[in-house]
Amino acid sequence: MTIINRKENIVYQRIPSPRWITASLLALGITTPALAQDDDPIKVGILHSLSGTMAISESTLKDTVEMLIEQQNERGGLLGRELEPVVVDPASDWPLFAERARELLEQEEVDVIFGNWTSVSRKAVLPVMEELNGLLFYPVQYEGEESSENVFYTGAAPNQQSIPAVNYLHDQVGVERWVLAGTDYVFPRTTNRILEAYLKDEFGVADEDIMVNYTPFGHSDWQNIVSEIKRFGSEGKKTAVVSTINGDANVPFYRELGNQGIDAADIPVMAFSVGEQELSGIDTGPLVGHLAAWNYFMSVDTDANYDFIDAWIEYNDDEEVVTNDPMEAHYIGFNMWTEAVRKAGTTDVDAVKDAIIGVSVPNLSGGYATMMPNHHITKPVMVGEIQDNGQFAVVWETPSTVAGDAWSDYLPDSRDLIADWRKPMECGNYNVEEGECMGSDAEEQAEEALSED
Repeated sequence: MTIINRKENIVYQRIPSPRWITASLLALGITTPALAQDDDPIKVGILHSLSGTMAISESTLKDTVEMLIEQQNERGGLLGRELEPVVVDPASDWPLFAERARELLEQEEVDVIFGNWTSVSRKAVLPVMEELNGLLFYPVQYEGEESSENVFYTGAAPNQQSIPAVNYLHDQVGVERWVLAGTDYVFPRTTNRILEAYLKDEFGVADEDIMVNYTPFGHSDWQNIVSEIKRFGSEGKKTAVVSTINGDANVPFYRELGNQGIDAADIPVMAFSVGEQELSGIDTGPLVGHLAAWNYFMSVDTDANYDFIDAWIEYNDDEEVVTNDPMEAHYIGFNMWTEAVRKAGTTDVDAVKDAIIGVSVPNLSGGYATMMPNHHITKPVMVGEIQDNGQFAVVWETPSTVAGDAWSDYLPDSRDLIADWRKPMECGNYNVEEGECMGSDAEEQAEEALSED
């Protein structure tokens, strides 16, 4: 395993890599056995924060990919070659994600990257992935409004998490007032724009029945905000909190809910970024009954899930470790990538991009995940209720898997857009009304996301 921890301001000279040479020759129809049958390890980049505010969530994902690589090597590797993890720490620093991604692609010459959690970090990386033609598997639920040729989104789009969760609260719990509470960055802001439009269009919710609140990463003083939520929920209408709070800010948020006696029966919290890993650092007794929407829970009752849990416990040599939804997303993404490499017979990026569309692999809940032409996958949607042991009891789920929608039907700028990376369209934002592809705006997205953070 290679671990990169370079000092800043080092200038590297870029030279053509064997991977680039191989891709060029393949494009010309020229085979080169010495290169194509290279015995060198296949390098797998891992781009997750191991320090900073997001380490509470991302460190586990680094370990997950390393375990999957170890298992694959035990099965003989891939294309007869061993896989080698190359780990970097972007340290919860969004611009640093782009620098580390560039190091992985240019200096380490990795064939694929598994990484990122926050949308602002993903936006920062997008221009690098497109410029250098890398492959990124992104394992976390996100706000949609994106489809890149170089990214495969194995976490949930809004129609696979936030929209079904709101439907559950409205239809099953009878919620009429809505607190949209999130960390102040692109995922919560865009998700809440979609949800505000959805609540008004579908359920006729009035402006005064929607409260929106944003806090910085790592926010710790929740007393006043929780007091305001409590007041908002005491005005005669059933109220719920829809939470897009990320990272270690969740610990004091949930603690303050308990301190102020907010019971799930009165004001339930539906979280989109809290899973088993985040709950492992909290006394969950006062939180029993609060909810989360994901596409996987550790409590899922399937043989595949039990096998995964057993392997995770053995890998960590710790009976107390937990699994969570983004881990399953990496499990799915990793297996999709290896299957696409086998199908293509090469790790060449363009060949893998073509081969992976339509690939289906087992998920951990007893079904299959399929890579769609928009680079999103099919997923079941589940609502889980927090138990006093830090696990979730599944209280609702979709009858079948749901295909991820890259563009929301509830935002005027995106309702006419579709994504399809198959020939001849090969476009992530095709406007069906205007009949044209809008093209990549990765640089603009990165600048906007970083400036708003």
